Amino acid sequence: MSRSFWSKTETLPGRPALPGDIKADAAVIGAGLAGVLTAYFLQAAGLRTVILEASRIGSGQTKNTTAKITSQHGLIYHRLLEQLGEERARQYAESNQRAIGEYRRMVREMGIDCGFADAPAYLYSTSGREALAREWKAAETLGIDARLCAETELPFPVETALRFEGQARFHPLSFLKAVAEPLEIYEQTAVRSVEGKRVMTDRGVVTAEQIVFACHYPFLNVPGYFFMRMHQERSYVLSLEGAARMEGMYLGIDEDGLSFRPQGETLFLGGGSHRTGENSAGGQYQKLRQAAKRYWPRSRETACWSAQDCMTLDGVPYIGRYSAAEPGWYVATGFQKWGMTSSMVSALLLADLIVKGASPWEPVFSPRRFTPSASAKTLFEETAQAAKGLARSIFMPPRAELEALPPGHGGVVEHNGQKMGVYKDEKGECFVVSIRCPHLGCQLEWNPDEKSWDCPCHGSRFDFRGSLLDNPAQEDLEHAWRSSASGALPYSVIPQFQREEAFCRAPFASFDFENCTYSLISK
Repeated sequence: MSRSFWSKTETLPGRPALPGDIKADAAVIGAGLAGVLTAYFLQAAGLRTVILEASRIGSGQTKNTTAKITSQHGLIYHRLLEQLGEERARQYAESNQRAIGEYRRMVREMGIDCGFADAPAYLYSTSGREALAREWKAAETLGIDARLCAETELPFPVETALRFEGQARFHPLSFLKAVAEPLEIYEQTAVRSVEGKRVMTDRGVVTAEQIVFACHYPFLNVPGYFFMRMHQERSYVLSLEGAARMEGMYLGIDEDGLSFRPQGETLFLGGGSHRTGENSAGGQYQKLRQAAKRYWPRSRETACWSAQDCMTLDGVPYIGRYSAAEPGWYVATGFQKWGMTSSMVSALLLADLIVKGASPWEPVFSPRRFTPSASAKTLFEETAQAAKGLARSIFMPPRAELEALPPGHGGVVEHNGQKMGVYKDEKGECFVVSIRCPHLGCQLEWNPDEKSWDCPCHGSRFDFRGSLLDNPAQEDLEHAWRSSASGALPYSVIPQFQREEAFCRAPFASFDFENCTYSLISK
């Protein structure tokens, strides 16, 4: 698997596993940046707070970010004004501007050595100026310091660019390491279920009055039904030495637009965004390498990696009370492509809700919101996508025979009449897995860029051996593999899934977003 620049340049000390049953004021599930910051503020308020992490601190999406600390989130403010109104658009803008300032304060007051640097952030277009002009006017309306310009540091001409002042960048794992140091964190402690005030792990039970789900994608389907209200996307990054020196951070708004972000003597080049589970042709890294060669022929690649992002129905994260059915539960998810500021917003908002009982930003981020003008069309598309993923596993024929699969490739194949997922390494050894996602049964698709099995419905991911990489799934794939390139393939030992397919496939008749419940037409 690929490793990010951050993972190669920072090491976080290990923490023990949960020693057994304990009690706390608050339990935070997930030791990424959102979870650690939330625990930091809760502990500062006097609450004993424990963090439960299935793997290692920062081992999820935090290590794969490009670490832009910015309130510039693509073409969002014009859309928010139109769809949510000025009050909620202003809440969104003010919370993200506050997040930037809070990072700056913490780095200064705590003396954190994380390469924090102020930098402008640009949106740019090579084909037109109308969309950026609208976004500039919206930003001005909401009090954001922004201006249009034509000159940039990019290695190609642009039609126009929108520059946001007062933004920043840093090393996320170095920052995380410092903030996490005094906190009570238990690694290698996977949460299996949550019931009321009890968090069940494979190491013991944590009983807490307040429970925060900060695990990227909520793994509980009920209540909340977040799997019906989000999908996940992947994007790709190269770390380059010998490329251009830049001060600013850049994001193209055109189709196939590229992202640029400096880090010392290094430049990050990003792009290739697609819905998770829809990259069977691959080639995303290759596109970036071609761009690097075109713009900086003498540059050298030092790292490559990809990121996973949760995308909500209306483009705004779900941060707040998990569900009316569980008043002591809270959630932070759906950060889109903007995990750094969203993590800080989440921590500040959730700390206010838990300690003070209210937050001025709660309305715009509430997980129980439903805005038909912004969400209805996307909800229909998400439901259709899930139905397609389930139908694919039932009706689509395998795409290749085992013998035809070339070394170094993976895919859905047929062997002795059975459909399965196979990766054949360069030596001819085959790794065989079930292609049904253990989350809700959708058929997985092969991602050749990451050599992983990805779910097109809800974004769970597994490596070629079947080990879980990304939630909402909680378990590895059922699998079998042969130990050499010769010998019979033991396909027959792959167990059949025993799942309630009626629940997975049943269409819903109505969805109550206030209480996060839905009713089935049939079951």
